[in-house]
This record gives sequence, C-alpha cells and structure tokens, in this order.
Amino acid sequence: MSFLDHILAAKRAEIDAARHLKPQAELEALAAKREDFRGFAETLARPGVRVIAEIKRASPSLGDIRPDLHPGDLALAYQDGGAAAISVLTEPAFFQGSAKDLKRARDVVELPVLRKDFILDPYQVYETAAMGADAMLLIVRILDDERLASLLALAHGIGLETLVEIHDEDDAKRIAGLAVPVVGINNRDLAHFQTDIERAARLAAQLPRGTAVVAASGIRGEDEIRLSLAAGLRRFLVGETLVRAPDPTAILKEWTSLPVPLILNSEP
Repeated sequence: MSFLDHILAAKRAEIDAARHLKPQAELEALAAKREDFRGFAETLARPGVRVIAEIKRASPSLGDIRPDLHPGDLALAYQDGGAAAISVLTEPAFFQGSAKDLKRARDVVELPVLRKDFILDPYQVYETAAMGADAMLLIVRILDDERLASLLALAHGIGLETLVEIHDEDDAKRIAGLAVPVVGINNRDLAHFQTDIERAARLAAQLPRGTAVVAASGIRGEDEIRLSLAAGLRRFLVGETLVRAPDPTAILKEWTSLPVPLILNSEP
C-alpha cells in the first residue's frame, strides 16, 4: 500500500464511525438550512494575484508545521493581507485538522472558506455544508468517474462550490466532460510527495479555455509566484509558507501587489 492508500483507509474508517455519531439525515437537514454561502469562484475571478491561504497544523511529509496555531487569528491575518479565500485542513489523523478549525476561521472573516480533506462519500458532502464551508476539495485520483460526477452534482445541488484537484494528464482527461469551473493543479505527487513547481503551468495548457486554474504546492515565495505569472497562472493555494511565516499578512500583501499581465486579468 502507498501512503495515500493508508490515508484513504483511515478516512473510510473515520466516515463509518461518524455515521454512528451523527446520522446523514441530520447533516442533510443542517445543510438544507444554509443560506450564507460565500462565492468561491467569484472571488477567484477578480483581477490580480489571488491566493487561497491555507490553515494547516501538520502534514504527512512535513510532520508538525504549527500545531498550536489559532485558526481565527491566522484567518484574520490572511484576510488583512488580501487573501482571496481561506482553505482549512479538516483531516484529523494525518493533518491534525478538524471541523472546529474551519468554524473558528470562518466565524471571524468575510472570505469564502474551502474545506480541504479527502472527500470520498456523499456523507462528507452534507457534512461539509453542515460545518459551514463554502466550497470543498475533490481529488480526482482518489475517485472513480461515477463517484466524481455524483459528488460534484450533489455538492452543487446543495449550494457548495468545488475545487477539483488534478495532478497529471490522465486526471485532466477525466474531467474533460464535466462542468468544473475551478481546477486545482497539485504540483506535489500524492503518492510520493515529490514536488515539481512547473507542473501546474504544463497541465493548465491542456484545460479548456475559461477554466480558473489554481496552482497548489511548492509555492515558497515571490520567486515561484513570478515564475507562475510568467507561465500564465495567477491563482495559488499556499499553506506551509504562510503558516510558518512570522508575518503572513506582509507576505500576502507583497504577493497580491505583484503586477499581473493584462491578458491574465482578463481571464475568468
């Protein structure tokens, strides 16, 4: 088994345990009451460098990053720096995240909040809406075609937006026939956790015109942002660099003030 297989096995066990604590019908009722969704794709479409700033305590490849972080304080720092949206890791076993982290972050900001987790089951879609997220991550390589399409449809049906993550050409081909307005391209291979900062630009060229592309993983600083801008990308999801930074607000202000080619600002 790869390390990703271990993560997914743990996630399936977590879902089974959650069903016994809170039946899906209860989550469906909570999701149906939501009237406060914040526009995720809308904020990413605005001009300039758009950063989804991530709240992450730990990761399998890095270990502890900042386990004692306060989600609310960090979310406010991100908002003050000009972040377009907040991403919150909610996976508990390997990333030390939780639904509480997401709620604490969203309660203090006006930005849309993305739930980042390993979504495998309809139960988690209702769970995502019930915990207050505005969008959720769907990772193509951990879902078969039928499940990917059904989870996308379910999410959109209850008001949740999605960030659909791909990693290679096969993933890109699999989403070709789906309505996927926002695509995240992970520069890191989830099987081996190796990073190639130029992967996002290469894959973006294979996606339909009008797709909002988000480059994720491997963004260490201004050099990577400038390199990506030159390659035609202006949207980024950044975690470790911002979480470790003494002043994430200042870093975000620097990044979001970088000049963007006019042709990029005219795209969705």
